Amino acid sequence: MPDHEQQPQRPQRQHEKPDQDTVRDSHQDREDHELARAQAVDSKGGPGHTLLMAVVLAVPCVKVAYTVGGGANARDVFVGMEPSNWPDVLLGMVLTEPALGCVLGVVVSRVVFALFAARGSVPKGSRPADRARRVALTVVNPVAVGAIATCFYGFLWGLATGLAAFALREGVVVEYRTGRRGKRHHDSGYRPAGWLRGAAAAEQWVAAALTVLVLPLLAFGYALDGRAWTSVLECRVQNGTETSAQRLIELGRKGNGVVGWNLDTEEVSNGAGCEDSGSMRVRAAWWD
Repeated sequence: MPDHEQQPQRPQRQHEKPDQDTVRDSHQDREDHELARAQAVDSKGGPGHTLLMAVVLAVPCVKVAYTVGGGANARDVFVGMEPSNWPDVLLGMVLTEPALGCVLGVVVSRVVFALFAARGSVPKGSRPADRARRVALTVVNPVAVGAIATCFYGFLWGLATGLAAFALREGVVVEYRTGRRGKRHHDSGYRPAGWLRGAAAAEQWVAAALTVLVLPLLAFGYALDGRAWTSVLECRVQNGTETSAQRLIELGRKGNGVVGWNLDTEEVSNGAGCEDSGSMRVRAAWWD
């Protein structure tokens, strides 16, 4: 009988460890995915944009409803104001409440800048023209926001608003130039100091806290404080053949008089010979 040929033995398969390059590539892919997602959030406005819109739409309705008693009263106020005057509620709150106006200005400045930065508005390079453009992007708007706050609330409010808006914008610039928001806008020649990198990382948390926590709390707090969103006037109001002095929340102006919400009769009334009552307090605050 022929001898059986000896079959070559297969080497036993051992557990193969993943190659280091593979692990590194996988980690890099996850990091790139996270960066791309962060950039996509900026380019679409992100949750900050959504929450900002929700606050802008909801807070005026809450303010009117709580101040005049809600229900039919709130409906009559909005009808009496006419749609063209509806933004006056939010505008009145912003102009009379410094903290709300300043925080809203800082948040809007940061959200708008992040939106444009995600679309490539942050210049790369170290040429004088590039530096000038970056300075314009990060400084001009905060100066404008601070100037507006100074006009309505005073120098200290304006200074704090301008500095906060500048700090948040500078953080966005550092994030994009260092590549932490994607390689597309990475400036390879940019090497910021370590403290600036740390400040830029903290900027995201500060911006999130202002947008998600501070702004809604301030807005709804002022909406429920029992104060009117605009002037409360003492006017002569005619009821049939009698004329008496009554308090009106101004809703609009018609001729020589005003159209306002009558706090005494709880209805929309026409007033003439109006004078400022000296107080915007209408009712007790919600928490009192």
